[in-house]
Amino acid sequence: MSAQAIDLRSDTVSKPTVAMREAMARAAVGDDCYGDDPSVNELERRVAQLLGKPAALFVPSGTMANQLAVATHTRPGDALACMVEAHVQVHEDASPARLSGVQAMEIGDRHGFSAADLDERISEERWGWPRVGLVWLENTLGLAGGRVWPLAQMQAIAELARTHARPLHLDGARLWNAHVASGCSMAELASVADSVSVCLSKGLGCPVGSLLCGELEFVARARASRHAFGGALRQAGILAAAGLHALDHHVERLRDDHRRARRLWQGLSDLSCWRAIEPETNIALFELPDRGDADLLCAPLREAGVLCYPNKYAEIRLVVHLGVDDNAIEQAIEWIRSVLG
Repeated sequence: MSAQAIDLRSDTVSKPTVAMREAMARAAVGDDCYGDDPSVNELERRVAQLLGKPAALFVPSGTMANQLAVATHTRPGDALACMVEAHVQVHEDASPARLSGVQAMEIGDRHGFSAADLDERISEERWGWPRVGLVWLENTLGLAGGRVWPLAQMQAIAELARTHARPLHLDGARLWNAHVASGCSMAELASVADSVSVCLSKGLGCPVGSLLCGELEFVARARASRHAFGGALRQAGILAAAGLHALDHHVERLRDDHRRARRLWQGLSDLSCWRAIEPETNIALFELPDRGDADLLCAPLREAGVLCYPNKYAEIRLVVHLGVDDNAIEQAIEWIRSVLG
């Protein structure tokens, strides 16, 4: 493998910039368990304001944010209605069931679901199916190539959820990307949900951290549960400072990630071995005839210097992030073509 490998496996591999590290070193800190960390308090205030919610809670990870939402909204025996391949269903270690006694039930497909899909699922409760205690959206759609879930579709789902008095959570790990790609404000995108989680350690390039936002009572209950989940923090201002820096410097630059993902698509779409799927945000998918082909191709690509990820849909996923500049994109195209062309 090349000594200077280009890592396109995920935007989680991004590293803090020098400026972010300096901001972390200067951070004002206190004991967050007492509410005394000024950097954490400021980050929670700013993110809540951005999302149009009354309150926010800083937590170590997106999985913890999501599982606090499950625990706070539901009761044991409930079902969580989510799209096929939702992160909460496939990448959180069955935590809804393990931690909250909640069964995740998929509807629609990996590109989302409709209000009609949700209505049909709720109607099945009369036949003994588990009660839908929580409706779950995700934006962008991580396992569907970073597709943006259109606001109008989410609004229709939210209206139906309200009609049936069912809470709705939005997993917004990459909501920043949806905001930049769609032109909708963060608050507009979050307005469909009773609670929203956003991640700092993907496109924004922070080393760690997510926030869970919602009404005051909801966040207060989630804050109490955070301790039970092992997420109580002390001098977390060092981490919050990275988030504050990212809000000021790394949101609008996501446009560069999106542009570079499109450049990957353009530079590789003519290869006959796969079908290149036009990206909406920072994730480019390349579909192969067979799942085995995707698995086999990743090894020679790695040897050539490009780290990538196959999925079960016979696709290779290339994810652009803060650590990949224009030169790296052109080099990746050259190396990939040398293997596949």
